[in-house]
Amino acid sequence: MHAYRSHHCAALRADDAGATVRLSGWVHRVRDHGGVLFIDLRDHYGVTQVIADSDSPAFAALEAVRAEWVIRIDGDVKARDPSLVNPKLPTGEIEVYARGLEVLSKAEELPLPVFGEPDYPEDVRLKYRFLDLRRETLHANIMLRSKVISSLRRRMTDQGFMEFQTPILTASSPEGARDFLVPSRLHPGKVYALPQAPQQFKQLIMVAGFDRYFQIAPCFRDEDPRADRAPGEFYQLDVEMSFVEQEDVFQAIEPVMRGVFEEFGGGKPVTQKFPRIPYAEAMLKYGSDKPDLRNPIEMQVVSEHFAGSGFKIFAGIVEKGGEVRAIPAPGGGSRKFCDRMNDWAQGEGLPGMGYIFWREEGGVLEGAGPLAKNIGPERTEALRVQLALKAGDAAFFLAGDPRKFVATAGKARNVVWSELGHFGGMKDTFAFAWIVDFPMYERDEETGALDFSHNPFSMPQGGLEALNEADPLAVTGFQYDIVCNGLELSSGAIRNHKPEIMYRAFEIVGKDRAFVDENFGGMINAFRFGAPPHGGIAPGVDRIVMLLADVDNLREVIMFPMNQRAEDLLMGAPSAPTNAQLRELGLRFIPKD
Repeated sequence: MHAYRSHHCAALRADDAGATVRLSGWVHRVRDHGGVLFIDLRDHYGVTQVIADSDSPAFAALEAVRAEWVIRIDGDVKARDPSLVNPKLPTGEIEVYARGLEVLSKAEELPLPVFGEPDYPEDVRLKYRFLDLRRETLHANIMLRSKVISSLRRRMTDQGFMEFQTPILTASSPEGARDFLVPSRLHPGKVYALPQAPQQFKQLIMVAGFDRYFQIAPCFRDEDPRADRAPGEFYQLDVEMSFVEQEDVFQAIEPVMRGVFEEFGGGKPVTQKFPRIPYAEAMLKYGSDKPDLRNPIEMQVVSEHFAGSGFKIFAGIVEKGGEVRAIPAPGGGSRKFCDRMNDWAQGEGLPGMGYIFWREEGGVLEGAGPLAKNIGPERTEALRVQLALKAGDAAFFLAGDPRKFVATAGKARNVVWSELGHFGGMKDTFAFAWIVDFPMYERDEETGALDFSHNPFSMPQGGLEALNEADPLAVTGFQYDIVCNGLELSSGAIRNHKPEIMYRAFEIVGKDRAFVDENFGGMINAFRFGAPPHGGIAPGVDRIVMLLADVDNLREVIMFPMNQRAEDLLMGAPSAPTNAQLRELGLRFIPKD
């Protein structure tokens, strides 16, 4: 027999009754029923119940074992009495009567429990991550991650994509976030950078003549963490394709995303044909470029109903060129709910939100609330008709410069849906969409300077002619995002593969040819020697798994995450270098004030 096990702890079934077996694993739980010991033995695969009574040669030794000890059990498989079968376990029809025990490793008192799923402080969980990972839910999440990555690889290779690895030590590149820098020992005073993404390399792969590339790529960005963004590093399904238009990329990626979410989504419906929503439309209807399409509420412009009305505040805003937008709230037609939403708006820093709710009294449908009184019954009815509302419904209104209130409006749209019980029957689904036609440029409100709003390597719609003749703020790019349930999974673009267009694109934001040559020299030089039209995308693996695992924090799907201060509490990183290391690199640290 094998030194440690003949079976793993999820393998035994009723058909194995009578067999002599050897199991090894961790002591998950010990129960003493007065002369009879029950031990749940756990390994990577599952749990088997071990039993010993006073007649067992292993009984005395088993009395000494404690939670998380690693032990080896020799024993006989016995069928459980039908009344004692545990249907929640694959091994629930059997138990192993212990005849021998070897303690392979003892465990000290645990700093956090492994049995059950208690909510422990983050610093304890991360410092003892190896224990945290033994917990059933987290262990399952990490296994899900592995299966998802395998599925992504299989689906990409089935479509003719080839996986290539790109460099980790590379040159610094101004791509929107801070680089992690690595000092060079062989070249004192110079540094490598860890790649924020394989962006330039994957484009060079296309220039080199490889048609369809993908990689499960590690990316490194020195940026502040959020619940949906891990500090330091993350992984993405990096993809690039030659001789393609935007729709070709969509046709390649949609079946991969749809297939993975159908495979691991627990039976939840998945969008079959991902809608294409222009950026401007998404911002108008949903107040976000990553809309949660499970929420059926669509906002509308209703400025005309307030122009010249008795509600002087909104009328004045419209007269000065501002806009009034409405957020329909089916089923929200009570003063109590409207006041609650008004309080929410004030908590967001707004004076409040105007509202109207409709009720039927004496067979007459009428609008109620201060706003309805100010604009009168005709305008109120016109609003109701435009918004397709009925008795028992409400609408909320925000006015001003849409650029300043659109984010709050989008948030309010989701709060209304949540507060009203996620009406529409779509909460348990994966609602995908492509957001397209992003503006190439945006203006910094503080400095007034133009900058890229998305990816500087994107091809502008209309090419060089658009850059030369159109208002830069009106130029859209062949840029797109894929979103699911309000979470951006990836940005992508058809690339700018012509040097003259790239130079002009950067010139508009005040960067001359020398800047482009210095920062993107490898790529711009390659484009001079025949570059195919190409495009790609890079869905985030961590976020995909987070959605599939139905958790709110990336920490729950990453094996060894950092904390919110970008610290690895398990390994003690970042740590202070030794003086010898600094001398070898020719570095000296200057303390901050």
